[in-house]
Amino acid sequence: MDEPIVINNFIGGVMVPCQDHIDSHDPSTGLVWAKIPDSGQAEVDAAVNAAQAAFEGWSCKSAQTRANHLLKVADILESRLEEFAVAESRDQGKPVWLARIIDIPRCVLNLRHFAHAIPHHLNTSNVNPEMGVVNYTLREPQGVAGLISPWNLPLYLLTFKLAPALMCGNTVVAKPSEMTSVTAYMFCKVLQDADFPAGVVNIVFGRGPSAGQALITHPQVPLVSFTGSTLTGKFIAQATAPMFKKLSLEMGGKNAAVVFDDCDMESCIATLKRSSFINSGQVCLCTSRIFVQKSLFKDFLEKFTAVAREVKIGPPSDKDVFMGPLNSKPHLEKVLRYISYAVEDGGQVLCGHGVEILDLPPQNKEGYFMRPTIITGLSDKSRCMQEEIFGPITCVTPFDTEEEVITRVNDTPYGLCASVFTSNLARGHRVAHKLKAGTVWTNCWLVRDLDMPFGGVKKSGLGRESTQDSLEFYTEAKTVCIKI
Repeated sequence: MDEPIVINNFIGGVMVPCQDHIDSHDPSTGLVWAKIPDSGQAEVDAAVNAAQAAFEGWSCKSAQTRANHLLKVADILESRLEEFAVAESRDQGKPVWLARIIDIPRCVLNLRHFAHAIPHHLNTSNVNPEMGVVNYTLREPQGVAGLISPWNLPLYLLTFKLAPALMCGNTVVAKPSEMTSVTAYMFCKVLQDADFPAGVVNIVFGRGPSAGQALITHPQVPLVSFTGSTLTGKFIAQATAPMFKKLSLEMGGKNAAVVFDDCDMESCIATLKRSSFINSGQVCLCTSRIFVQKSLFKDFLEKFTAVAREVKIGPPSDKDVFMGPLNSKPHLEKVLRYISYAVEDGGQVLCGHGVEILDLPPQNKEGYFMRPTIITGLSDKSRCMQEEIFGPITCVTPFDTEEEVITRVNDTPYGLCASVFTSNLARGHRVAHKLKAGTVWTNCWLVRDLDMPFGGVKKSGLGRESTQDSLEFYTEAKTVCIKI
């Protein structure tokens, strides 16, 4: 067995050792493969101090100068794509091919997109000849941005926050998930190699209750962007309310797909295979409820179950594997509990855990694997139909009418995204307008445009992220009025 990687914090442009560490496990084997700093108040204070010291110099640079720094980082990251993809796979559990074509390329895109887009949206002006004045606005950075990113898309979602925060002139203290910190640590080395100004980006590793809480409650951190569970988002909102911090919270989902009987069945099933089971169902946008029109229900269920049974599960390095392990042992145990809940609530497990044998190589027997699981026969109020599972489990249920299914889809505390499958585009528009979700896809899934707002309603989120929305979040508008 290889010696575990020992990770350091990145503060003021240098790697800073930490006295205490957390074990990080390779999800495919269950073995410790990295030692993560167990940071707390002292490390966060040092990082915030470094970010504050760097703020004036960074915020005074032109948008183009800031863009040039980000573009250099993007180029270096792209040149190391394979190294990062392999590390992201081992750390998170996703197949290498998935990290290679989605995660790391999207990191590069995040950096380049905001570097190119933000400079064109910073300021506006207006001339009022009757009053003899010129008004113009400034979008001013706010200081140190606290960024907390999750374990399912580690570097992908970190850079989605980091790039606009930096382009708007803020400095940053980021805390990645302690379960997936390796690529963020590698990214620190990219920043060093790109001669990124010291202190502008600081990354502190550690647990939520220690490092995370120290960051969100720090009096010199005026804004916090968080992606993760609704429970943690609620805690952040409560903890920061007396401090009047600016918050962006992207949280849980209980995402539905609506399948009408005039859909393209083959395309629909292929899409739902991805939306239900990609990244082992560990994407906030994954589909966990599928409503199928009654006339199509039996045929759909047979074909969808057959497709799920064919999904190959195994080592993430295998190019033919569609699903690797879940990220951690506690998370696997939590997801499997929901299968027990489904049985208790009267559901039928059609395929997946407990129905088919999971055959793994000897070195992966202690990994956190499970089969994609399809459940039917549950009421809309059952736990599996109401609560976020965040794993490769999806529940399929029939419906009769358009009006009925809209009511049923909306009957959850969440509202992140939904999908509609129909060849009737008028119906597609109608249903999309009535679903209470931040994003609705029609005849597709996870087609993202960074210029379009992203976020949820109800318990799925607060605020939006996109070119314009992120610009507004990471800055404050100032109006200047000058008498001509």
